[in-house]
Amino acid sequence: MTDINKSMTEENNMDGYEKIEQYNEEKITSLSEHYKSVISDLGEDITREGLEKTPERVAKAMQYLTHGYDLNPAEIIKSAMFTESHHQMVIVKDIEVYSMCEHHMLPFFGKAHVAYIPNGKIVGLSKIPRVVDAFARRLQVQERLTDQIKDCINDTLKPMGVAVVIEAQHMCMQMRGIQKQNSVTTTSSFVGAFEKDSTRKEFISLISNKLG
Repeated sequence: MTDINKSMTEENNMDGYEKIEQYNEEKITSLSEHYKSVISDLGEDITREGLEKTPERVAKAMQYLTHGYDLNPAEIIKSAMFTESHHQMVIVKDIEVYSMCEHHMLPFFGKAHVAYIPNGKIVGLSKIPRVVDAFARRLQVQERLTDQIKDCINDTLKPMGVAVVIEAQHMCMQMRGIQKQNSVTTTSSFVGAFEKDSTRKEFISLISNKLG
């Protein structure tokens, strides 16, 4: 680790995938100066007590919220791939999603449901939420995010099929603009076996209903 990249929290080495939250001090300094100008342009006094350290706090928050640019989702999958003869659907549902809309840089958040049908290889279950997070922690649109998750799993794991559904609420619709508080946006992306109507319906049924 260089002097510029300093670990801000303790390392997390669970599941064989090392996660280190880092802040680039040069970027923090540069971003802080920009946020000082933004806050001043909004009519606030950047020198008052409550705002004095806000530019640095926001700079760190934004660097964390976009740390997905520093992650390689394919390598996350490759770190826990195992040979297995299972050929039935594997679903990880209700994965929390937090991302930033690239149009207004306001949050959107919700849940992702991801399924794949193995073709000789399976992946450690925790890696699927990590892949979701690696793509979500970037400036995004929900449509592209859905496709990126599907394509990464399909290209890396090479299963018989992949399905991804994301349901999210967008602050750019709820806090500004049309201001519809209860609107939910749903996007889906399917490839391989999930392009068959029967397989897709089974997936939708399983993520829509509680088991047991």
